[in-house]
Amino acid sequence: MNQTPTPEHTEEKKGQKKKKEKKKRLPLKRSISNILFALRQVWEVSPSYFIIYYAMTLVWGTLDFLEGSFLLRMIVNGIEKNTPTRVIVTFMLVIAVADVLASALNSYYWNVLSPPKYQLVSATIRKKLFRKASTVELACYETPAFYDKYMKAMDEANGRVEKVMGTIDNLIWNTISLCCNSFLLFLIDPVLIIFGLLPLLLGIVRRWQSKLSHDQTAARKPIDRRVKYVRRTFYLNEYAKEMRIGGMYRRMLDELMATYRDFKQLMRKYGILRAVTQYIQKVGLEVVTILGAMFYAVWRTLGDGGMTIGDCIVILNSIGTISYCLNYMVQNFAEFGEHSLFLEDVRYFLDYEVAMPEDEDAPAAHGGDIELKHVSFRYTGAEKDTLHDISMKIRAGEHIALVGLNGSGKTTLVKLLLRLYDPTDGEVLLDGRNAKEYRLSSYRDSFSCVFQDFRVFSMSVTENVLLRTPREGDTERVREALRESGAWEKIESLPAGLDSTLTREFDDHGINLSGGEAQKVSLARVFAEDAPCIILDEPSSALDPIAEHTMFENMMRAARGRSVIFISHRLSSAVDADRIYLMEDGRIAETGTHRDLMARGGKYAEMFHLQAKNYVGEEVEA
Repeated sequence: MNQTPTPEHTEEKKGQKKKKEKKKRLPLKRSISNILFALRQVWEVSPSYFIIYYAMTLVWGTLDFLEGSFLLRMIVNGIEKNTPTRVIVTFMLVIAVADVLASALNSYYWNVLSPPKYQLVSATIRKKLFRKASTVELACYETPAFYDKYMKAMDEANGRVEKVMGTIDNLIWNTISLCCNSFLLFLIDPVLIIFGLLPLLLGIVRRWQSKLSHDQTAARKPIDRRVKYVRRTFYLNEYAKEMRIGGMYRRMLDELMATYRDFKQLMRKYGILRAVTQYIQKVGLEVVTILGAMFYAVWRTLGDGGMTIGDCIVILNSIGTISYCLNYMVQNFAEFGEHSLFLEDVRYFLDYEVAMPEDEDAPAAHGGDIELKHVSFRYTGAEKDTLHDISMKIRAGEHIALVGLNGSGKTTLVKLLLRLYDPTDGEVLLDGRNAKEYRLSSYRDSFSCVFQDFRVFSMSVTENVLLRTPREGDTERVREALRESGAWEKIESLPAGLDSTLTREFDDHGINLSGGEAQKVSLARVFAEDAPCIILDEPSSALDPIAEHTMFENMMRAARGRSVIFISHRLSSAVDADRIYLMEDGRIAETGTHRDLMARGGKYAEMFHLQAKNYVGEEVEA
């Protein structure tokens, strides 16, 4: 039933809206801190780049004034007062030489020295973000609010630092121009300063415009992300088959048009207000300030004769410069507020305290028995637990199979073993010690994993197998791993062998492997490592039965003395496991050897018979 909102409810919503708007305006101290944070990123990478960047601005700001207003006044008044020609010419030559030298230095700096310096600054900032991204817990990627800040940080970090540098650059230029031209006008007639100060009143309008600009940009980002998603579905290989089957491409085109409608609505919301603020500023600056000063200067020159022609010309030239400088200085300060809001997302992400920090003083893990004691787990925002009171012990060197229907909790359990998540209740032990007590990287290095949703990187075969930069002596290790996984025959046939680039995203001569071939390359990763425990999450989903049987034989042989935990929907893969855990609805429903479970005649036996009939077409005895 629809209810009419009460006045109290309406006031509460207004209060929430005001509170939300207030949050968008950071305290002055925090805004300054964010701007200094951006400048510090540049200074830490290259102080020389920072110093020369602004030194060039000081030089050009001064030269601009000397070549413009000052020189113009000197020439016109010199002609009017019969100043010696050599004085004017000498000054012009000095300015010309300074301009030539500064131009040469400027061109060399910005085209040769500056690009690699800024690229280094950019790479360093992104490196910080990527390193932080590699440490945050997996749950952050599944939390919309955090993920939104993460995406904003990635989008804004590099460009926003550059924009902060540019805003300060403009502020320095405007300050030099303002001070020099104001001093010159003050010498001519102090009354003229009044016209120059009028643009300050437009600062309120400019701040309003800046806030509208920030709000519009922030509101547009979700629309832009949807547009980029639609684009990806049309050009990324992983979507190619589905986009050509059925009507999904039409659905994506509908989504693209929906983003256009949302964008159009957004422009209607902010466009008129931004047009009004722009109009007020234009009229206030060009009509009231500039034309007003011109009328005053003309009256003083032609009316009472209290001003020379040279001074009048300088006023006509400089008053506009002063007005624009004041206006854009107000804009510069408004831009700092906008920059600060975007940098807040970057700092939020970099300052985020990870739930699983790397403790360098913690002991290293060296394998051993793995035990789960009364482990339960619930995803953030979920209404019920995904895992319920799981207890199991995997002895060192034991081969364990996790089986069950989709959604039974198998993959989630593996994520807990790897400490991609921590249990909501209970604990995971390694060699009798809580997994949280080990150094995180060392603990995870105790496991060698292949996931069902594995990824192939656009890099060489060797790098795809090692998942790191190759070192001396790795070639034979990689070659042997590919033999064990069944991928060597294919890789050996490639023109560049182990150096072949997988995918053609960046290499026209790259290789696109079939699903089964790519899975064999990913399986080679566990053969190339000597971690004490191997985890295989549906490792043979893209393999045919013969390749699957060969892979398991090789895996079991290579894994002698090492623990193996594998998830598989094909129960035939679990036959030789030391112990089988059948999971159902996040609980362990049955456990035992294949023979024990078949003799028990429970859920496992039922599933095994059903799958076996699909292969042989008749009832199979245990």
